[in-house]
Amino acid sequence: MTARPDAAPMRGASLLLLAAIVALALNLRPAMAAVGPLLDLIESATGMGSTAASLLTTLPVLMIGLGALSIRPLRRRLGERRGVLLGALLIGGACLVRAVLSDTAGLIASAAVVGVGVALIQALAPVVIKRAFTAQFGTVMALYTTGIMGGAAIAAATAAGLADAVGWAGTLALWSVPAFVAGLIWLAASRDPAAEEPNRAAVVEATDPELPFWRQGRAWRLILIMGLGTSAYTLVLAWLPPFYIDLGQPRATAGYLLSGMTGAEVAAGLLVSLTIGRFPDRRGPILTALVLALIGLAGLVVAPVSLAVPVVLVLGLGIGAVFPLSLILAMDQIDDPARSGDLLAFVQGGGYIIASLSPLGAGLLRDHMADLTQAWVLMGVGVVLLGVMTLGFRPGLPKLR
Repeated sequence: MTARPDAAPMRGASLLLLAAIVALALNLRPAMAAVGPLLDLIESATGMGSTAASLLTTLPVLMIGLGALSIRPLRRRLGERRGVLLGALLIGGACLVRAVLSDTAGLIASAAVVGVGVALIQALAPVVIKRAFTAQFGTVMALYTTGIMGGAAIAAATAAGLADAVGWAGTLALWSVPAFVAGLIWLAASRDPAAEEPNRAAVVEATDPELPFWRQGRAWRLILIMGLGTSAYTLVLAWLPPFYIDLGQPRATAGYLLSGMTGAEVAAGLLVSLTIGRFPDRRGPILTALVLALIGLAGLVVAPVSLAVPVVLVLGLGIGAVFPLSLILAMDQIDDPARSGDLLAFVQGGGYIIASLSPLGAGLLRDHMADLTQAWVLMGVGVVLLGVMTLGFRPGLPKLR
């Protein structure tokens, strides 16, 4: 059979769109992940305590949640193409100003702006993925979340070395470059017809809900699943390096441990992308990931130094699988791409608001108890609760409305 003349260009356009999605994903965590290995330097230079320093992670996560909840009117006004581009520009601009606004107020304000940019991309990119890659949605979604974790791994691994070369403020500012590059790639890729959102009026009509999500109990359970799973991620992202520095480990070692954990998350995300199509019942993979996360958290309590490497790798495998699986579980509940995007915005909005509390709570514990052990214990309890709620999502449930 002779291929259509436009088949090759369309494949090329789809590959460019996939490259843009991965490039954007790589920029969704470095502004937060680079902070942990440098936290002692930041606290020394600015006079921050642990509670104030936790805002550098808490505020972006909180803004991601608040931004996701308001994404529906933003999508109507901006459209997906402009909304994603604006997100990349906000991330890049917020990182860039950290080169000069490196006091407490500047760092906290830039953290909030980063959160808004990340919120725009995280709420809109999955809608594009579900429409442009319908048959490969689970695989591309897992690849996208793997890119998110990969960016965190790179930021954590390079933070200490870059700080020696250009200072901690320069290190944070350098992450503006890949954000602006991702914006340029998105500009080119979003010309792909598959990336185009439907007519704006049609979107409004198609996504007008029969029943608000806040009146559907399963949507609230999805919020709790997303919130608890992301809490584990944000907790270790913010406090794993300071935890090991407090235990007497060098700053570079603490950064490498966080990088190793996020590298394991990348591996877990890739494994999910390769195998998720074989598991229409998502509960088995999710529960397996939760067991791994629980083992890792237990290791941080009983043998954090002697078993540091296996502990962080197992923890990363668990957390890294939970994140894409919780997103896929949420988008399984509705077939329509725009409507499922609204559900994901609702779930991510509430979930990230919940997740923003874990770094803040750990900072309070560190200020008052000088020890993060209790934070790991409390997170373990949350993981168990997450597992219990996951059991209710059996295959064949009616779709949400």
